Amino acid sequence: MLDGERNEFRWRIDMKRGFKSALVAGVACAALALAGCAGGKGASSSGGTAGAGGDSGSTSVAFVPKVQGIPFFEAMNSGGQDAGEEFGFQWVYSGPTTADPAAQSEVVRSLMQQRVDALMVAPNDPDSMAPVITEAQGQGIKVGTADTDASSSSREVFVTQATEEAIGTALLEQIAAPLNGEGEVAIVSCGQTAANLNAWIKVIQDKAATDYPDLKIVETVYADEDQAKAVTMAKNLINAYPDLKGLIGPCTTAAPGVAQAVQESGKTGQIHTTGVGTPQAMLPYLQDGSSSASVLWDVENLGYLTAWAGWKLAQGETFAPTQDVGRISGVTYDESSKTLVMGRPLILTADNAGDYDY
Repeated sequence: MLDGERNEFRWRIDMKRGFKSALVAGVACAALALAGCAGGKGASSSGGTAGAGGDSGSTSVAFVPKVQGIPFFEAMNSGGQDAGEEFGFQWVYSGPTTADPAAQSEVVRSLMQQRVDALMVAPNDPDSMAPVITEAQGQGIKVGTADTDASSSSREVFVTQATEEAIGTALLEQIAAPLNGEGEVAIVSCGQTAANLNAWIKVIQDKAATDYPDLKIVETVYADEDQAKAVTMAKNLINAYPDLKGLIGPCTTAAPGVAQAVQESGKTGQIHTTGVGTPQAMLPYLQDGSSSASVLWDVENLGYLTAWAGWKLAQGETFAPTQDVGRISGVTYDESSKTLVMGRPLILTADNAGDYDY
């Protein structure tokens, strides 16, 4: 990222916010005055109540991540809590403990039974989540997606950090730069059905073919949301391709995973890596050179925008083509695709990753 771009990004977000711990499930349920906690097999819950006086208990917004407990979605939860406190609604965060589509659907149905007003979901499998979304809407619940879309579903809004084109292009450019645009590159992704990751990978593949004809994507493998598995699969790729020059991990467990594999294989400086990784997870690898750069965005702000969008849906309100949302400036909305876009990707390096607390 150029200095000017970085400065522009800085004024658009409130950086250096402390990472807020999630509240326990019982607090969320008490705040909602509901009969039972969201959960069930493979699920855990946390939530926060709004702190902005008045009738703050009138609207409840729930977010179901792909998997609970990893830094990315915990940061989204922190941002969602901020939005609930600022705008005056109840925020509930509940997700599966593994990236299992069936377990995620179970969490969604549990929240449906609790009669939340709006549900925002980051689907592990968009196709299997689509009928669950329709089921929730049939009960009068407003439903949107965030981080990952279920474009074939009847969801009412998709909240995304940046366009698929922008993220895929940024990932490609961050691996092409240290390789001078040539060499063999492999991809270690997470869920094989994750629509956002697959879209980014397609951009990487398509643009590599046209913009970097000497850069070859030799293989794509899938490690689910498991960093240890990503390390193992990356090491297998290093052994399988003696001329491998680059590894891309387009999700927040694979990005540190591929860097760790290069580090442990003694290939730092010989094999370059990049990916979508959270700042603190990537910082040691950026500092020792096993990762060249990480592509991300303000994850807390993504959670903040997700929560706000759910609140707006619950109130029956529409989105403007461009709007400032609390602490986020210049959020755009595309009516044809019903998509809210937060902004442009952020490039994390050894110089700026330490500026973030998650």
